Amino acid sequence: MTDSDATRDKLQGKLKETAGKLTGDKDAEAEGRQQNAEGQLKDQVEDAKAGLKAAGERVKDALG
Repeated sequence: MTDSDATRDKLQGKLKETAGKLTGDKDAEAEGRQQNAEGQLKDQVEDAKAGLKAAGERVKDALG
C-alpha cells in the first residue's frame, strides 16, 4: 500500500460520489463515499505505521 493507492482511492471515490449525485444514482454515490473512506483509512494506517517506526527508532536510540 502506497500513498498513491490512497490518493487514487480518494480521488476515484470523490468522482464516483459526484457522478452519483449528478445522475441521481444513490448506489454510485454510496460506492464513491465508501471508496473515499477506504483511501482515507489507508492514509491513516500509513501515518500510524510511520509513527510506530519513528517511536521504535527513538526507543532503540535511547537504549542503544
